[in-house]
Formats: sequence, C-alpha cells, structure tokens
Amino acid sequence: MKKVGILGGTFNPPHMGHLIMANEAYHALKLDEVRFMPNAIAPHKKKEDESTDANRLRMLELLVKPYKEFTIETIELERGGISYTYETMVALKEREPDVEFYFIIGGDMIDTLHTWHNIDELVKLVQFVGIKRPGTKSKSPFNIIMVEAPEFALSSTLIRKRFKTGGTLRYLLPPEVEAYIRKEGLYGAK
Repeated sequence: MKKVGILGGTFNPPHMGHLIMANEAYHALKLDEVRFMPNAIAPHKKKEDESTDANRLRMLELLVKPYKEFTIETIELERGGISYTYETMVALKEREPDVEFYFIIGGDMIDTLHTWHNIDELVKLVQFVGIKRPGTKSKSPFNIIMVEAPEFALSSTLIRKRFKTGGTLRYLLPPEVEAYIRKEGLYGAK
C-alpha cells in the first residue's frame, strides 16, 4: 500500500521548518511521498490577508520544486471555505482508497488536537505523525507517531515580522521564496 504524508497548513509563507518536518517524516516512516496541503481557511487560525491563495500556492511550488518526493495537494483550496481536516481526509480516502495517509503535525497542533472537528472519526482515517516544537508539550490522548527532528522556533509569524522590520532571513526560507515575496511586495517586504 502506498504511504503518503500530508503536511497541512496556511504556509503564509512556507519556510525551511516546513521542509525539515516533511523531510524527517518522509525518511523516518519510509513514505512514498509527502504532499504539502495549503488550506483555504484554517479553523484554528485567524485569516491573514497579507497574501492570496495564489501567492501561497506559488510560494509552495517554489519551496518543493527541488525535491521529487514532495508535491502539493490543492484539494482544500479547490473546495474553499473552512478547511476541516476530517472532510478533506474523507474526500482523499474516497479518491485514493489504496493509500495509507500519515497526517504530519507540529507540537502546537498536537497540544490542541482534541479540539479538531470530528477528531474521534478523523483518527480512524489517518495516522497522525507528530514533530515536537520548542515551547509545546506535544502530549495527546490520541495515537500519534512521534518523529525526532531538529527543534527550533521557526514560524511563518516570525518570517512575516522579519520582512516588516527588515531583519535577516538567511537560512529561514529558500532564496527563491524570498525573491518571490519581495517581487510581490508581500508582508511589507521591500
């Protein structure tokens, strides 16, 4: 059975931390591929209006382009509205019944997993994979495969702040993504 990792998120913007999470899960679980899945509207986050869906999708394309094992899953953008993982995974399982899905989440999401829409049914559809993040407990009553990964506090929020304040971005996101953000003038970039 094909083993596919799903890394969902707002990716506003995508960064090296996302690549590290995907890479660690890919190798640790011997996955066939990892799909980066941008959501339309995240149920747990305030919608940031600093970039469009097209911007986020283009940044993801630039992020994964060098890696054949990473692809993009656009099902939530195509559906629109609030992106409930349960509904997405039901649709993916119907579309690809012979795939075993591994849903990759960071420590902050592990801590709040009990609040996810229809979580008791969702855990029957996917195997959750957790990546610890600094400052999180990464504890859950649900069955989560924990993957060891380098820990550092990198977030899209930090990167947006760096663009606004003119701080360094070296090693935080690929140069192609940074160049795109500057060209489009996203996040107050100059």
